[in-house]
Amino acid sequence: MSPALNEIERRILDYMVSYLRTNTYQPSIREIGERFGIKSTKTVSEHLQALAEKGFLERDPSRSRGVKILGMDLGPDALSVPCYAQLPDDGAAPDSSVESHYTLDRRLVGGPGSFLVRARGDDLAVLGVQEGDLVLVEPVGLDEVADGTVVAARPGGGAAGFHRVTRNGTGVYVQSLRGGGQPEMVEDPTRLGLVGRVSGIFRRMDSAAGTPSLTAH
Repeated sequence: MSPALNEIERRILDYMVSYLRTNTYQPSIREIGERFGIKSTKTVSEHLQALAEKGFLERDPSRSRGVKILGMDLGPDALSVPCYAQLPDDGAAPDSSVESHYTLDRRLVGGPGSFLVRARGDDLAVLGVQEGDLVLVEPVGLDEVADGTVVAARPGGGAAGFHRVTRNGTGVYVQSLRGGGQPEMVEDPTRLGLVGRVSGIFRRMDSAAGTPSLTAH
């Protein structure tokens, strides 16, 4: 596994991936500096060298745009998705809480803003989800959530967790998927605190338990 990136390295790498997909060529050192408010081209070059030493880039220092990104599918059908060690309360946690990024097929990701979270303990044990599995959460509105759907939510403004949503004539019910959870009625849908719909589970099915078969960066 490649060494972990610090925050600025990850942000620069994400910017380079996005820029390349949009323009078909890499940003220059000066453009990277302007994007992140770094006045010194030497400092930008040092960040790029750190990314190269960690195995994410291949550099040609003689060229302004002489950088090749390694280990990622950069085709138009691939998206970089953030992964969190725990479920963010509002689906928009700060960059510093991102554990890593994974490159996924756009068709699997769903809508914009989707993210992965690493399952912990018995978060989704009733569905057969194991600790370390990656759970894909897609931001949606309540009108897009069908009865029986598993969602990430924070009913009543509490901590975010995984729940199954059902409806009847009087309101919306949520049932925590942790062991022994009982259905709770949410009379005011705005108090559901919907973070998103669970739309996928990823697990590596070999001896490397807990390590997803996705491209991490």
